[in-house]
Amino acid sequence: MNRFLSLALLFACSLTSSAKVRLPQMFQSGMVVQRGCSIPVWGQADSGERVVVSFRKKSYETFADANGHWRLELPQQKAGGPYRMAVNDVVLDSVFVGDVWLCSGQSNIDVTVERVYPQYTHVIDDYANDHIRLLRVLTDTDTHGPKSNIKQTSWRALNRDNAWTFSAVGYFLGREMFRRAGVPQGIIVNSLGGSPIQAWLAADTIRNHFPADYQRLVYYQDDDVVRALQTANQQASNRWQRQMDEYDPGLLQGYAQPDFDDHAWREVRQYDNITGRPQYVGSFWARQQVDIDAAHAGRPARLLLGTLFDMDYTYLNGREVGRTYYQYPPRRYDIPAGVLREGANTLAVRFVTKGGNPHFIKEKPYKLVFDDGSELPLSDRWRVSEGAPMPRCPQADISVQNLPSVLYNAMLCPLAPYPLAGVVWYQGESNTGDGAIYEQMLTQLITGWRQLWQAPEMPFVVVQLANFMEPSAQPQESGWSLVREAQRLAAKHVPQTALAVTIDLGETVDIHPLRKREVAERVALAFDHLKWNPRTQLSPEVTSATADGTVVTLTLDQALAQEGEFYEFEVAGADGRFVNAQASGSGRSLRLTSGVSQPRRVRYAWKNNPIKANVYGLNGLPMSPFQMEVGK
Repeated sequence: MNRFLSLALLFACSLTSSAKVRLPQMFQSGMVVQRGCSIPVWGQADSGERVVVSFRKKSYETFADANGHWRLELPQQKAGGPYRMAVNDVVLDSVFVGDVWLCSGQSNIDVTVERVYPQYTHVIDDYANDHIRLLRVLTDTDTHGPKSNIKQTSWRALNRDNAWTFSAVGYFLGREMFRRAGVPQGIIVNSLGGSPIQAWLAADTIRNHFPADYQRLVYYQDDDVVRALQTANQQASNRWQRQMDEYDPGLLQGYAQPDFDDHAWREVRQYDNITGRPQYVGSFWARQQVDIDAAHAGRPARLLLGTLFDMDYTYLNGREVGRTYYQYPPRRYDIPAGVLREGANTLAVRFVTKGGNPHFIKEKPYKLVFDDGSELPLSDRWRVSEGAPMPRCPQADISVQNLPSVLYNAMLCPLAPYPLAGVVWYQGESNTGDGAIYEQMLTQLITGWRQLWQAPEMPFVVVQLANFMEPSAQPQESGWSLVREAQRLAAKHVPQTALAVTIDLGETVDIHPLRKREVAERVALAFDHLKWNPRTQLSPEVTSATADGTVVTLTLDQALAQEGEFYEFEVAGADGRFVNAQASGSGRSLRLTSGVSQPRRVRYAWKNNPIKANVYGLNGLPMSPFQMEVGK
């Protein structure tokens, strides 16, 4: 009996000695922890297990509770590293202490270094920094409640390869903050393209303030319903694709092949309505001949095919060289050696769209770039033909990732209470129909995230929506303007919040403008203002608007960068109808004349794309779009 008891005790001891603590995904080799504050370390272990954390020659201990949860806090640390952290027998190497920034929102935070690379080629190629670490939170959702951990990921040192698919804003922010502070930088990105702000709000916030959205969340908490709808959508999409492919004469008759005779096809200019219809659903083909000289025949090249609506399959001489599944990414397709031949080469594009009209996007590059740096522009004329016209693909109305609270639950909550230096919020495009309530939603988001971290003064920088879409010479009511104004007001009214104005960094034809380095620099300046130097001036703001007859005078909080004429100002009288105003100014004053006899309201850059807006402060930052009452 004693022998069996001894064996049992020995077995139990061996289990205990082999039991390991389990750390959240945030805690890995290569991580950066926040300087100047206590550092929570937490995880799981066997119930009652002793947990010892060793860091910088000191040890701290606690015990796991009855549910196996444990947490302790390291005292605040000075910047430095790399260090080693041991949690029982789990060893984390290359741990730095510095500043940690969280970048969140939708697709403009998602835009990658690869996407913006042509804008900053040498800047990116020539830079690496082991003291800047990058962490990407992978996409996840949960309709039921907060998760305790994120999906498996890793911290990576900043270099070209590690940053290639990382957020461009996050990448440039890390570089800029390291330049300013000279201490290690950690950049965490948890964002998702197309996500509305509701997806990042806590369920309690949704229930208390936005009950209609809460009912949507409750409905989709039925997992059987979600699975049924997702299955139906996938089946419908698969069936639609198969049918289109089966009936597409381009696939059956070889429209991509160089020997196909396309002389009976219509010839169109690139930016015309190439289908000749108000709308076209299905596949559609476009071809042109590209002449290659003997010096470049057989050489590798890159095909820049702008951006296209919506999906494309692209072929050179019958060989597929690239495909893209939706409209926004730039088409940059590598052409292997041996594909291009001397003389005529056939470039064919098979468009596929489930709604709208296939088309080429203006103001984008359409050319071949060779390995010797020479370029060959494509023709602006194409021969076109229908492929397989299709009915619209029926889809059930569900997108789990866009439901209220689902990203808050799965991608935000597991990060807390990992200490942060500040948060970048770059979102709003998906809420341009919610301008009337967006300020309330954004205020609730900032307040709720600070409560989650128990950090009531955690700095937030809100990146304002950039200019986008066709410019208008006349006053324009705009959902984009309403969201910009909500962002401005939230930044103004919520303590420790600043606005990064980007009204001059957008593109007419691209919802994802490429000048992300400039965005990051403005974000860094805003953090400098919030955290270290409140005297740092940000974008100019109007402090008062007064009227004398038909003239409105605006007073700014700082001097203008230059005197002269200014544009995109509008004035409204008692009837509420805005008209264009002429503006001139110098110093800290702007003078507006419009012919409105009793001016009541004034607004600036209140358009989707106020392309002529030109009010800047001495620091080179643009003034935010705004509207305000005269006399304030």
